[in-house]
Amino acid sequence: MRVVVAAIGWTGHAYPAFALAGALHARGHAVLVETFERWREVVEDLGPRFEPAIERISFAGLGGDAPDAPTLAEATRELEPLLREFDPDVVVTDMFTLAPALGAERVGAHRATLIPHPYPVHEPGLPFYPLGLRAPRTSLGALAWRALWPAVGTRLPNNNLRRVRAEIDATRAELGLEPLADYDGQISDELAIVATFPQLEYPRRWPAHVRVTGPMLFEREFTDVELPAGEDPLVLVASSTERDPELELAGVALEALAGEPVRVVVAINRPGARWAGPVPPNAVVRDWVSYSQVMPPASLVVCHGGHGTTARALAAGAPVLVSPRAGDMAENGARVAWSGAGLMVPERLLGPATLRAAARRLLDEPRFAARAGAIAAWSRDYDGAQRGAELVETLAR
Repeated sequence: MRVVVAAIGWTGHAYPAFALAGALHARGHAVLVETFERWREVVEDLGPRFEPAIERISFAGLGGDAPDAPTLAEATRELEPLLREFDPDVVVTDMFTLAPALGAERVGAHRATLIPHPYPVHEPGLPFYPLGLRAPRTSLGALAWRALWPAVGTRLPNNNLRRVRAEIDATRAELGLEPLADYDGQISDELAIVATFPQLEYPRRWPAHVRVTGPMLFEREFTDVELPAGEDPLVLVASSTERDPELELAGVALEALAGEPVRVVVAINRPGARWAGPVPPNAVVRDWVSYSQVMPPASLVVCHGGHGTTARALAAGAPVLVSPRAGDMAENGARVAWSGAGLMVPERLLGPATLRAAARRLLDEPRFAARAGAIAAWSRDYDGAQRGAELVETLAR
């Protein structure tokens, strides 16, 4: 089988794509990965063929209104010779990588969508994605959400499907493709792979082509991490690689946990960067750490709620304290709290006192660790990347 796996270069989207590409490559398939140039070495070390993606496309519906960048139609045409040369059976893209998806239709390949977080399509009776609100507990609450959708849902900044549909249909017409009026163009109607824990998905009706596989975890090799000495519970504080340039979470956490009976590892996730602030005796600060080394012994992970960090913590059996910054982080935090495996402190309330109180609760109440442990046990039996590879194989057949 020949498969193209294309993803935007953000870490939270690239890593699940690399996990899937690696699984397909290991199963003997020819795999081409298209993403940002900075990931070339990572992909080539993994084994698949690498091709650099156009990193800026003018598409206002997805926040890409850049007059000096190629349009979506131009980017699709530029990619088409590569697709015809590689001749894929399936093209797998994330929701933000539209040119390879349109190119797949132009060359007659099957198309699949890799969604590296909970399923974002609205379900009547559930809160609007990605506001970070929990599922209603009563039928009356579900009825209220159902009633609000016609008036509010289509006007949400991250859910303006009408504008996205209009732009995609215009692009499709320019490319000689039929319009898809009831389809937002970002998610395949052949196969949608939702790479999250089913324990984080609110109860809903599932279309037949949508499959929840479990997270697709990927990590770059890194040197061993020396943990703080002692037997106190270990707390990992993991700053977002994309959303916390001022390292606010690291500073708040170090102050909050300085006098607590815990050992603290703070990962600022900036390779080569140095931490200039104070570090209490019970803590160490590292520019980067291997999550697969630090999370298994951790009793708590404090993070912004990026899906990759959250999923890896739960896969290790560690409860999660989320303080979201942007994007879908609030949604991930709400799902973690709803699942019983952690808590969420909104960004506006984040401070040493609130973080300390939440951390104490998560460490003192065994139910959080028990729930995270149950999710980790499920994860050991279900490999998201392998399951995704099997689904791609089935689609190709």
